[in-house]
Amino acid sequence: MAYLSDIEIAQNCKPEHILKIAKRAHVDEKYIEQYGNYKAKVDLSLLTDTKKKNGKLILVTAITPTPAGEGKTTTTIGLADGLRKIGKDVTVALREPSLGPVFGVKGGAAGGGYAQVVPMEDINLHFTGDFHAIGAANNLLAAMLDNHIQQGNALGIDVKKITWKRCVDMNDRQLRFVVDGLGGKINGTPREDGFDITVASEIMAVFCLATSISDLKQRLAKIIVGYTYDDRPVTAGDLNAQGAMTALLKDALKPNLVQTLEGTPAFVHGGPFANIAHGCNSVMATQMALKMGDYTVTEAGFGADLGAEKFLDIKCRMAGLTPDAVVIVATVRALKMHGGLDKKQLATEDLSALEKGIPNLLRHVSNIKNVYKLPCVVAVNRFPTDTDAEIDFIIKKCADLGVNTVLSTVWADGGNGGIALAKEVVRLCEQEKGNFAFSYTDDMSLTEKIEAVVKKIYGGDGINILPSAQKQIEKLEQLGFSRCPVCIAKTQYSFSDDPTKIGAPEHFTVTVKNVKVSAGAGFVVVLTGDIMTMPGLPKVPAAEKIDVTDDGRIVGLF
Repeated sequence: MAYLSDIEIAQNCKPEHILKIAKRAHVDEKYIEQYGNYKAKVDLSLLTDTKKKNGKLILVTAITPTPAGEGKTTTTIGLADGLRKIGKDVTVALREPSLGPVFGVKGGAAGGGYAQVVPMEDINLHFTGDFHAIGAANNLLAAMLDNHIQQGNALGIDVKKITWKRCVDMNDRQLRFVVDGLGGKINGTPREDGFDITVASEIMAVFCLATSISDLKQRLAKIIVGYTYDDRPVTAGDLNAQGAMTALLKDALKPNLVQTLEGTPAFVHGGPFANIAHGCNSVMATQMALKMGDYTVTEAGFGADLGAEKFLDIKCRMAGLTPDAVVIVATVRALKMHGGLDKKQLATEDLSALEKGIPNLLRHVSNIKNVYKLPCVVAVNRFPTDTDAEIDFIIKKCADLGVNTVLSTVWADGGNGGIALAKEVVRLCEQEKGNFAFSYTDDMSLTEKIEAVVKKIYGGDGINILPSAQKQIEKLEQLGFSRCPVCIAKTQYSFSDDPTKIGAPEHFTVTVKNVKVSAGAGFVVVLTGDIMTMPGLPKVPAAEKIDVTDDGRIVGLF
């Protein structure tokens, strides 16, 4: 049987007009700014005008990712469609994909199969221009910083202590470390520089945590771009850059409204990576979705040790959100990979490999249930090769932790494949009350916060802070940033900082290599392992398969 690709499924769908979707989301036409017939921005005044009480918030997260795939975004979309199938008033809140992964390893990132948001080509490529605006604001600040130095350097900025980088939304390892300002005095001050991918820019984090235009401007002003010769921080506000940066971002700050293949309203806005940033869509899109639906389904990037930890410890803390239920997505195939099975052997039943791999799922489940004290359900994305014995094994192991397991077939069946999961989510929301707690408190030191995440969430023994990172922590605490939450940048492929340690490793320490403050975002970034803020392309990038037909139709986009 020949299966249609994701893009072919999306292109065969006839989406509804965006004004019809807006009406379904209870958004009056006066708040809608159309970008063609199938996507729109929603004016921020909707949030202040709407008196409706917030609906229920459902977080979808997953086990530690593997090359076998888990289907978290697909499950998020299919669950929302499933909730609508059983008569619930529902919205979805998702991140926008970065061009880096789209052209790199992953291909498109708008869901998959019959659980997608559309128009998928637009969402995966330029969409409504948000990422371009974020990149422009980032690079405006970089230009104003270097210009200030060129024009006399009244602030006394030490060019060896500049922390602000330029950015581009592309996987381009060539730009990680560069020397610029060459060519003589009129062409700038020569210095070492570098690029981050746009989704790792602090502007992206600020954009996704801002609650209004004035809050955005205040956060932008606090961004630290470097330090003076006598070690005082220099901010974007010192350069008077925040007003112009806000001007570039004001339209982008409005959440985007699109739809699932089945016509469920979807707010798709912002896109920080979860391995190097905080991994959640914008606060404003989440708040809008909560006002417009009785149930809002959202996701956080990568495994629950990254995206969910940051969603709960950073986003919920800053925005005052409390999830009503959590869905943890797993596949039999991925768990067998965590058990050491080769990707080519995943189609055959192997309970031994499953038994070795399932501790990964159980640790994520235990974290949500016992650390964050939230009701949760395990959603198993069922593949045709999964056997009943393998499924029963997972159900029993999760039941031992007091958590139900539900099979999901949303990739193949859309909303119909998410009805069972939708019913369990509704049961959790109505019958099981959580007692939400963070994994650390505000008054802990930065070191204690890092240690709390490593011990409680990752399952490690502790942390090893390199001497240079220790000095950075001491300096940030002197500058008054000790009450900030920590945003740990770590490999997505392991609970540890070593991507080869799959499953649920024990007796490891996490090495803290670098610590820096994102003062505008309001958190401290902790870099561990070999994590990079500018990815590279793989040997055969997905871009090689993407093309456009003579009639303008995009093909090969996943």
